[in-house]
Amino acid sequence: MAIATTYLIQTFELRKKRLVPGTRDVAPTGSGALKRAEAIATRKPGAAALQIRADNETGELESVVILGRFGEVPEDFAEMVAGG
Repeated sequence: MAIATTYLIQTFELRKKRLVPGTRDVAPTGSGALKRAEAIATRKPGAAALQIRADNETGELESVVILGRFGEVPEDFAEMVAGG
């Protein structure tokens, strides 16, 4: 079992006056993900930086941590992430 850590930036866009997930991007480090999410939030309604740990072989998710939220992020985002 080999656990891999991935740093992800999740953007949010407004559609029909609701915040919805937009594009996702991968960063090489946690600090890189934070910087990019913060920069993206100046151009889009919001963005979040995540740390995802999963088994490389099975794809089984071990943990998801929200490193930072910038701009407008749905109030239930943490629940959505925790729910899978």
